Amino acid sequence: MAQVLLRNITRACQVPLPLLTNSTVGSNCHRCQLHTTPACCEIRKLARLRVVDNSDLGKRAMAEGRPPRCIHVYNKRGVGLIGDKVLVAIKGQMKKGILVGLKQKQRLKQPQFDSNNLVLIDDNGSPLGTRIHVPIPTVLRTILKEKTLSKGADYTKVLAIASRYV
Repeated sequence: MAQVLLRNITRACQVPLPLLTNSTVGSNCHRCQLHTTPACCEIRKLARLRVVDNSDLGKRAMAEGRPPRCIHVYNKRGVGLIGDKVLVAIKGQMKKGILVGLKQKQRLKQPQFDSNNLVLIDDNGSPLGTRIHVPIPTVLRTILKEKTLSKGADYTKVLAIASRYV
């Protein structure tokens, strides 16, 4: 199957088969639409997230193997960082959440996680669950307290249900 795909790409691009490598697919061959770059770890639209609180909606979605996907990031850059609010699609519903752990490269003295962790919240900022199962970064304390003062929502409840900090 892979050789058939490479033959079709070679015919469409008129590049000999031995010269077709990862570097030549993206640079020399602009007619074929084959991307061989690894998936990015940033939180953008359609990024898969992992619910780390004990809310019923999050537990059911993770048990079924259909994790929530990011629809929108509430910041100017469009790329989610720790403490940012996101809109997610989960089990056919739209819910808001706060990012509490990311796979992407972090700033100095911020921990990097193995998965993109999310805590589900309602519209006024209180969490849907009563406990967070994973440790959250201590930097999140200062980030969420600043956002609580500037915005109307109360994000300190998310910090109250966390049991461990890293």
